[in-house]
Amino acid sequence: MFFVFLAKRIALLRVFLNNYAYICKINTTSIMKRLLFITIICCSIFNAAALSAIGFNEHPKLVVGIVVDQMRWDYLSRYYDKFAKDGIKRLIEEGYSCDNTMIDYLPTVTALGHSSVYTGSTPALHGIAGNTFLIDGRSTSSVADKSVQTVGSDNSEIGQASPHLLLATTIGDQLRLHTDFHSKVFSISYKDRAAILPGGHTANGSFWYDRRNKKFITSTYYMDKLPDWVSFYNSKLKGNAEVKRLGDAINTSPYMATLITEMAMEAVKAERLGQGDDTDMLCISYSQTDAIGHKWGTRGEHTDKAYLELDKQIARLLALLDSKVGKGNYLLFLTADHGAAHNDVFMQEHKMPAGRWMNSDIRQKLNAHLNNLFGADSLVRTSLEFRFYLNHKRIADKGLDIKAVKAAAVSFLRQQPHVVYAFDYDAAALTTLPAFLRERAIRGWHAQRSGDIQVIIEPSWYSFGSASSPTGTTHSSWNPYDSHIPLLFFGWKVPHGRTSKPTSITDIAPTVCNMINIQMPNACIGNPIQF
Repeated sequence: MFFVFLAKRIALLRVFLNNYAYICKINTTSIMKRLLFITIICCSIFNAAALSAIGFNEHPKLVVGIVVDQMRWDYLSRYYDKFAKDGIKRLIEEGYSCDNTMIDYLPTVTALGHSSVYTGSTPALHGIAGNTFLIDGRSTSSVADKSVQTVGSDNSEIGQASPHLLLATTIGDQLRLHTDFHSKVFSISYKDRAAILPGGHTANGSFWYDRRNKKFITSTYYMDKLPDWVSFYNSKLKGNAEVKRLGDAINTSPYMATLITEMAMEAVKAERLGQGDDTDMLCISYSQTDAIGHKWGTRGEHTDKAYLELDKQIARLLALLDSKVGKGNYLLFLTADHGAAHNDVFMQEHKMPAGRWMNSDIRQKLNAHLNNLFGADSLVRTSLEFRFYLNHKRIADKGLDIKAVKAAAVSFLRQQPHVVYAFDYDAAALTTLPAFLRERAIRGWHAQRSGDIQVIIEPSWYSFGSASSPTGTTHSSWNPYDSHIPLLFFGWKVPHGRTSKPTSITDIAPTVCNMINIQMPNACIGNPIQF
């Protein structure tokens, strides 16, 4: 419409200038060039003003969020030539890629990543401090909730989960609020935390996989009975030969992507997502990529097969969305919760520094050291993801000075091999530490949930237990291999392009909310990305 508008005005100008030039006997072309330039500028300003004045009542029919667990940013280029044209390559070729998206907190792990993507916040504010963390000295998983029960399975523990420990709202929560709860929000994954945390507090349903019983389940937090479409899909899994063959190993099989995709497709069809008057949301997390990476690392046939199969499944999902919702009617983003380090043996074989920092061994040595100093054992309760949790109750019962214990622990940890920094969280703002590391540590620290002491170790050294896979890998560090993640936007109102401007995992939620004209989540600290 803009170009039609512009053409008409150029034609009028040409008539005017021809007459004007004849009378004044001046160079028409010169005037045309000047006035045409001015006209284009004016029309562009007019058009921009017109666009900015409309659109508050515009919204896509469906928002689809895809998180690929443990997907490094460089996998986009590594597998680009192998991707089919209708899967991830379509997202790249038709969508918008933010090539410099970083996780700006510590540690870089699954529960934090999923929470931060959908809240636009960090652990300091959304409260999910790890996959596992301590509250009042008691260990808990990020979604553990003994007040609810399993729905859809006799496996009582796997369904005792909810978002009650998440302190902030999510995109889905804000969407439901905005539409007076007419919008529908569903989330699906293999992992409980990867389904529950993205869906938020008000999701209509979150479903995760019960590996023992080979079915998708939920909890009484959401409903008392599985929807008929979930039960129907579970009945198909019961007779699925590949599911039977894989058994408990299905989480480390590319085939898990098929089950997740089919569940998502069933949700779109049965719940008529994107087919009503209000915007709906579907959150999908592919977790098999993480399990495969932990077992086999970032290189090799297992990882290759995982990402090529993922590509096929995303192509299936896009085809269904095109059919049921319509091309251009849905807004989709694809990102990751974290990346992964290359396997330490692989790195060493290629003459690059790397290794495993045995977390439990260091904790035992630290406890022995503190026992020698203070005459009390077990002053360190646990260590998780380079964080050390002191046993505050024992320290108090022994009449010890908590500051003295912390100082002794920090001093000991600083002397350990491959440790670059160790610091007391309470004194992080005053610690001699590069500013970007200090900021990431503070953003990742929740005072009641994140422990007492943080350790930063050398690049490519990671915390991995001695019993872990010798070919596998892990994550949790600040380094680019763990914190540089893909971010692709596709579909509704998304232009084709890419940028290398710095963006953050916390920018995803405000970008989506800005595009669909709803308020950003209540602890959001990110900024909308400008395409």
